[in-house]
Amino acid sequence: MDNFEAVETLNDNHVAGWVTTTDSIKLWVDVHGRGRPIVLIHGWTMSSEFWRRQLSLSEKFQVITIDLRGHGRSQSVLRGNTIPRYARDMRDVIRALGLTNIMLLGWSMGGSVVMDYWQQYGDDKLSALGLVETGPCPMSAAPWNTHRYHGHKVDLMHADLARMKEDRSTFGTNFVNNMFIDGHAPAHALKWMHDEYMKVTDQTAATIYEDYAQRDYTGTLPTVTVPALVIYGRSKHMCFGPSTGRFVAGSIPDSRFVILDKSGHLPFYEEADLFNDAISHFANKLS
Repeated sequence: MDNFEAVETLNDNHVAGWVTTTDSIKLWVDVHGRGRPIVLIHGWTMSSEFWRRQLSLSEKFQVITIDLRGHGRSQSVLRGNTIPRYARDMRDVIRALGLTNIMLLGWSMGGSVVMDYWQQYGDDKLSALGLVETGPCPMSAAPWNTHRYHGHKVDLMHADLARMKEDRSTFGTNFVNNMFIDGHAPAHALKWMHDEYMKVTDQTAATIYEDYAQRDYTGTLPTVTVPALVIYGRSKHMCFGPSTGRFVAGSIPDSRFVILDKSGHLPFYEEADLFNDAISHFANKLS
């Protein structure tokens, strides 16, 4: 693991520490277990903590979780808060850990990071992709898109980001609640998820969201030449849901599509056992 500064060795199967990017930003990385690497990329204003129910996968695989720059424990800076730079950060982590034969999986905005990684690097180091509750073009006017900014509603996005800055805490409470299928987070989950959300500065949150929401990866999906696992919930209060999932899975030549019926935007948390089973079944069939 060249260029990985391990600072915590919690047991034989868990080491954590820093990877320094090519533009000198420190990213927090946790490595659990051994075997085929599964790299998990979180969503907007979230962190690697959101994957806590996937750590059991480390009994069969090597599970790597990363805090994106400006998120979680990673360094917060004004520069580099774009999806392409986040994808290059993932490349820096992969190189630092010496990973190959990877399943690269992203949730929500993290899915855009996965798609941008594919645009930049193709299948180098990768054996599979995973896309979870993500939208390849949040502002698309296409009928499959269920995002709030459907139809290029840039003004609405700006209004929402201004409202976020005015009362960051209340915005975050509503955001976390809406990720759950019934629109209400359990009290214990709301507390820690809101805490993670609040670690991201207002400027970072607004800058990366504006960049993410206006990108279009619909043309990237058909170029994917590795197997892909596509998992969506049935979101009622927040994007994206089955219609987007069907479009994404139908656009990738070799994909497996899974809908978790009792989940909203957090299928990996709300139905963790089914989610993990889907990953294990998929990864075990990879060459």
